[in-house]
Amino acid sequence: MAHQPPALHVFKRRRQHEPVALASRPSPSSAMSLVKALLGLTRSIAVCEKPHVLQRRNASNIARRIEMLASLFEEIRDLRRPLPPSVLLSFQELYSILNRAKLLLDDCREASYFCLLMEQESVAQQFQDLTQSMAVILQALPLELLDLQVEVKEQIHLVLAQVRKAKLYLDPGEIQLREEAKALLAKVENKKPLEILHLRKLFTRLQLLNVRDCETEMQRLEELRSEQYRSTQVVEKLTSFSCFVRYGKCVLYGIAEAAKLEVAADDAAARLQNSATTSSRNSSASEEVSTSGSDAADPATAIAINPPEDFLCPINLEIMRDPVIVATGQTYERVAIARWLEGGHDTCPKSGQKLPHVRLIPNYALKNLITQWCLENNVPSFEKSDKKSTRRNEESLATNTVALEATKLTASFLTEMLRPSKSPETQNQAAYELRLLAKCGMDNRVCIANAGAIPLLVPLLLSKDPKTQENAVTALLNLSICESIKIPIMEARACEAIIEVLKSGGTMQARENAAATLFSLATVDDLKVVIGSKPDAIPALVKLLREGTSTRGKRDAATALYNLAVYQGNRASLVDTGAVPVLVSLLSDEEAAMPDDALALLTLIAGTPEGMTAIFQIPGVIPILVRFLSHGSSRGKEHAIVVLLALCRTGGEPVVKSLLKDSNAFPSIYHLFTTGSTPRAKQKAGSLLKLLLNWKSAAMKAAAATAAAH
Repeated sequence: MAHQPPALHVFKRRRQHEPVALASRPSPSSAMSLVKALLGLTRSIAVCEKPHVLQRRNASNIARRIEMLASLFEEIRDLRRPLPPSVLLSFQELYSILNRAKLLLDDCREASYFCLLMEQESVAQQFQDLTQSMAVILQALPLELLDLQVEVKEQIHLVLAQVRKAKLYLDPGEIQLREEAKALLAKVENKKPLEILHLRKLFTRLQLLNVRDCETEMQRLEELRSEQYRSTQVVEKLTSFSCFVRYGKCVLYGIAEAAKLEVAADDAAARLQNSATTSSRNSSASEEVSTSGSDAADPATAIAINPPEDFLCPINLEIMRDPVIVATGQTYERVAIARWLEGGHDTCPKSGQKLPHVRLIPNYALKNLITQWCLENNVPSFEKSDKKSTRRNEESLATNTVALEATKLTASFLTEMLRPSKSPETQNQAAYELRLLAKCGMDNRVCIANAGAIPLLVPLLLSKDPKTQENAVTALLNLSICESIKIPIMEARACEAIIEVLKSGGTMQARENAAATLFSLATVDDLKVVIGSKPDAIPALVKLLREGTSTRGKRDAATALYNLAVYQGNRASLVDTGAVPVLVSLLSDEEAAMPDDALALLTLIAGTPEGMTAIFQIPGVIPILVRFLSHGSSRGKEHAIVVLLALCRTGGEPVVKSLLKDSNAFPSIYHLFTTGSTPRAKQKAGSLLKLLLNWKSAAMKAAAATAAAH
């Protein structure tokens, strides 16, 4: 028996609002309500827009036959007589069938054209099944019990004759069109050149006549692809169609309309992946995704109740759906840590320790606690989430041959549009499309880099057009997520241009994305040294940290500075640039994340003599840090105790005396030592307590010796 390809299930899964079953012997008023509902449904089907591309004949036939039933319901409504139970039961069944027909018509009008084309037998069979169901109900309808006009009865008999004789219909033109589409997809898969004339013919027949039509088709495919119940084979097929449509859109219609769209959230996926690069930090300094790519907000990002911090993934700061334990004992959301590992990292993001292995062990105990907390606080639980599909939807575009080859064609075409011989408008539009293409999918990024786009994007960073500059720097940001592309970006001499955008970019969005790009590039140890050696890099980041108008931008700057400060040679530059006063000022920031980010960076600076001096010289800094020991987040407490310990070790007696003058210091440190929320916080608190007690003991001995001498 021949292997059958998996069905695509061309319609997005939706709640089918089936009519509520009526009582077996309803009152006359409820029976009349049913008749009115049937009449309204037939009229709605009669006037609704019919599919105008595919399944037109099947849709027209069923709609016409349903419309012919309107005269029956109109006459019964006007008669206002009780309905016999047998008639009422038939009407209930008929209403269910008509409702399903209405949904099928709506779906055919709103579904992906490529999916309808490929699954035309399945869709046609649905029309045929509904038609046969109508035949069964109309055959059983006891018209003799109804006092109807002869014309109405004849009309019903005519409809019955039509539905009884109806056969499964497949449009020969649609069958031929499907073969042509398959032939073009096969050429893409086999790396054969596509004739633009044939591509245009296919898109014209499918009514994909402009950029907006193609964008709508891609959105429909993405909605289908995001459904969690779909198999990997189906997702890959849908992805192939989406990549093919993107290529056709660019080649046939250009990209002028697309460049007008707002894309502020398009790079959220890039920032989420970048958020894993904070190494030993507990939090991310980049913008988190509110889905994405999804149409509905993630429940974890929508809740107003503050969840326990242990329930949040250290990488994306969201409630963990599927917590897993890595080799160091730290727990992460499976999707987030898997993406980190797939990016080529072999360390634990939270502790910075090298992972001896990359096995992920489910943390069932924590998952049960999270589920229980969700139930108690009326927060949507993730117990039934499909792990495989979640991971697949987060990071998969070009995962099969057709999709990969179509993406290569698209990347090559767009790269050609970046060349200096093209108009500035064309270059801007191409940079915009590359920005979108690079926002998710490692394969996409590799295709763009291999097409030679990076050296052509770099000059656009210095464009006088603010949007061109923003699109270029954001495209490089999204490309930089791929570990293998970071070095090529630097080799294309992009660093200086990115810093220039950071300093004086035409839009704040461009400046913020330039900071995020440096943050991403600085995850490579050698590049920390290179970027830090650029005279304007650290000053420009500090300036953005001080003057940024959005929390996201300031967090990007803070994280970039943190990554650079991991290399000890860059810490003196941070102090000389005036970063310390800015960071201390952020400790009072109302945005919850900023104090933690600022403290994380201060933990690195405080370990140097010049850093300790700069921090200690700020009036009131010790009480501010002590306050965090009691009122900060778990991460804030840990960072604050690390800073205080570093200050005391480096600054010696003056810092210790200043700390002990604060009446809240010793109780707060002791409380953190005994009840600290993290092992590191407790360990650092114990070290600081020991240091303070030793100093007090030494001071008392010295005082006693001095008194004895006198």
